[in-house]
Amino acid sequence: MSLVPYFELGLWNAWIFMLYFPLHPLLFLLVDKAVGVGNIMKKMATPIYSTKTEKRIFYGFFLILVLAFIYSVFLPLQLGTAWFYVGLPIYLVGLLIIIVAIVNIATAPYGEPFTKGAYRYSRHPMYLGQILTLIGVTIASASWVFLLLSIALMILSHLVTIPEERLCLESYGDAYREYMDRTSRWIGIPKSSKNKRED
Repeated sequence: MSLVPYFELGLWNAWIFMLYFPLHPLLFLLVDKAVGVGNIMKKMATPIYSTKTEKRIFYGFFLILVLAFIYSVFLPLQLGTAWFYVGLPIYLVGLLIIIVAIVNIATAPYGEPFTKGAYRYSRHPMYLGQILTLIGVTIASASWVFLLLSIALMILSHLVTIPEERLCLESYGDAYREYMDRTSRWIGIPKSSKNKRED
């Protein structure tokens, strides 16, 4: 990592890895159409952020994500270096988690919490996948500026999950409370019903 940020407009820059961000809604639509079940956006359309602070946190999260995308256009990947070869698999794991989570949302019954697939191991696999993709881009580009943006997004990701979980508790009640008891917020091994009774 260089102390002086290096800017270069190029075809093989980090924007290639960040394309999932603007294409995210398209990915939702493609999965929804392929799976042939209700509309994903309808499943996720409930307003979540009710206070000014929550809205500011969400807008801050979105703004930093946009800044990270814009910066990625000028951020060369460190192709052919150890940085790139370490960052690439981390990025791909994160992208895979995002795709699996989108499929899990699409196939979840309408009106029920998302608890299957990636949601079995994390209550927020979309954010987890996004964090891993950002870490992968940070390493693959060896950029301390992108690292700072990624750390800010990690902190804000944690903060935006709080109102989301509150809404899920209001919407799904005990079903979501039980899900929270057996599933870690970020990543973990789910507790079985048997283990839960022994605790």
